[in-house]
Amino acid sequence: MTLSIQASYLPADDLGASVSFYRDILGFEVRDEGPLHATVGPPGQPGTSLLLRPPAADPELTDEERATIAELMAKGVHGIIVLSTPDLIGTFDRIQAKGADVVQEPMKQSWGAFDCSFRDPAGNLVRFEER
Repeated sequence: MTLSIQASYLPADDLGASVSFYRDILGFEVRDEGPLHATVGPPGQPGTSLLLRPPAADPELTDEERATIAELMAKGVHGIIVLSTPDLIGTFDRIQAKGADVVQEPMKQSWGAFDCSFRDPAGNLVRFEER
């Protein structure tokens, strides 16, 4: 069996701000945009996308569940994505210069990763590793 990740979900309470972050700061393409969702992805990789969607758009959620998700998003612990780059310092400098919220500057981790991280407008952690 051959499997690949087509899309991954990240919560976005302000679609416009999230689309702007992924398009204007990270350089992703906007592939689809509607009133309740947007799909973005890295250029040249049409088979990999992020689905940005407000948690409140899910009709199956209760008000209590929506409140819990909003609390987790505010703390920045609900959504995480790890991206790879061949040039971590260059990637970090470019993203920082565009005004992104820096969580961690580039550093070598005890487990061997060389990484940095930012927060998107919804509070999702966007981590970059040099590969």
